[in-house]
Amino acid sequence: MTNPIDIPFATMDGEETTLRALGGERWLVVNVASACGATPQYAGLQSLHEAHQDLTVVGFPCNQFGRQEPGSHAEICEFTSSKYNVTFPLMAKGDVNGGNRLALFEALCERPDTEGRTGDVRWNFEKFLINTDGDVKRFSSGTKPAALDLS
Repeated sequence: MTNPIDIPFATMDGEETTLRALGGERWLVVNVASACGATPQYAGLQSLHEAHQDLTVVGFPCNQFGRQEPGSHAEICEFTSSKYNVTFPLMAKGDVNGGNRLALFEALCERPDTEGRTGDVRWNFEKFLINTDGDVKRFSSGTKPAALDLS
């Protein structure tokens, strides 16, 4: 199985990258949305990004859940920057479930969450903590950033 940190995906600029190329020793991959009840989690994600030098938070905007991320790339960046001071990288908007699911999420969805559940992403702000060895810890949308077990 390919290490998830080496699976390519698109940036908002249309360039191809990987988690490894973004730098860091651990990555917190999150499917994000701007018009969701969980959207305030952006603030906690930014705090984690700032507090842990070895952790890179990476947001993947997704419009699959209640159409809660309808904006363009520019609108998403403007919203997250002005409302939550987000400086962590946001990637191109894409699908985290279904036939057009991003390859990274295809690999991540095979991993069990803290309750042992695998499969599709259930909602916005589901989180995947990945280390350089490709080990993954999966957390539900309801787990707020401050409550994540980052060990």
